[in-house]
Amino acid sequence: MRIAILGTRGIPANYGGFETFAEELATRLAARGHELTVYGRSHHVDRHLRSYRGVRLVVLPTIRHKYFDTVAHTFLSTLHALGSAFDVALYCNAANAIFCALPRLRGTAIVLNVDGVERRRRKWNLLGRAWYLLSERLATWCPHAVVTDAQTISRYYRSRYGTDTSFIPYGAGVARVDSRATLDRLGLQPNEYFLYVSRFEPENNARAVIEGYAAARVGRPLVMVGDAPYAADYVATLKRLAGPNVRFTGFLFGEAYRELQTHAFAYIHGTEVGGTHPALVEAMGVGGCPVVNDVEENREVAGDAALYFTAANPVTLAAALERLEADERLRADLSERALARAAERFSWDRITDDYERLFKQVCGLPR
Repeated sequence: MRIAILGTRGIPANYGGFETFAEELATRLAARGHELTVYGRSHHVDRHLRSYRGVRLVVLPTIRHKYFDTVAHTFLSTLHALGSAFDVALYCNAANAIFCALPRLRGTAIVLNVDGVERRRRKWNLLGRAWYLLSERLATWCPHAVVTDAQTISRYYRSRYGTDTSFIPYGAGVARVDSRATLDRLGLQPNEYFLYVSRFEPENNARAVIEGYAAARVGRPLVMVGDAPYAADYVATLKRLAGPNVRFTGFLFGEAYRELQTHAFAYIHGTEVGGTHPALVEAMGVGGCPVVNDVEENREVAGDAALYFTAANPVTLAAALERLEADERLRADLSERALARAAERFSWDRITDDYERLFKQVCGLPR
């Protein structure tokens, strides 16, 4: 099949979950003999890069603004894609639902991965939330198939819109790494730090994590991986609140990111909105010990392989961190459970199988 992936910042991944998803899925499908094209944004992907690991790259400009970056780029990508004979186009992000209509009318099979219920994120103003609310409805009309990466989100679309979706979770590589170059650069020792990974947005509760850590009687430092390109004031607030044992690394990807996940004493996950969050699945995939904000979507992913806290009450996180430092057997047990759960449920190869079957279905090909 000739397959296009639109709506992400592009590959090689250097930003977030959708980009890692696009890289993992596209490269695997290309290795299976399909023709893959991934559209990327010029401020994230080198304009001169034409291919990556067997995947054709199309790099286009966008409007670098919090509210227009995604939709402007996807609009341009859609116009470009209309000139190509793709069998199927995978759009990422519910905000892009409106762009699914035109290529569908041209005969392309359309699949839309809506992610979570994005309008619930506190970073959006009234206009942004209204756009996502409209996009949810359009998601039930414009594509041939809708993908959700969490059963919680599948139930949401079924109960609110009466629409059935295809549940395909986010994936994780189940492999630890031995290298420690990044730890050496940051002055860290294996199993001697707590790790938090996320974009620094209010609903990801970076502030609650910092406050909970500050209240805990623990000796290990807290490493904060992430940033937020359109929230400089919020990021500055976090850094003012953080004590000397909290270290900010900015965004990290590839080997550096896997090193930090592999060697962390425990991984702290604070999100409260969305579906399957990549960093949580990835931490589980290297046998990390998850300490997780107690919301339905996170329990769906981590199950009995995590300790839970309540972000609205940071002292519950403090208690969980103290408990882990005092009970190595508990930590080891949770790590083993997390690794086994990731291997069973979140294999990238299995997820690629699911997408390949779905693509063949919407194209009318035998599965």
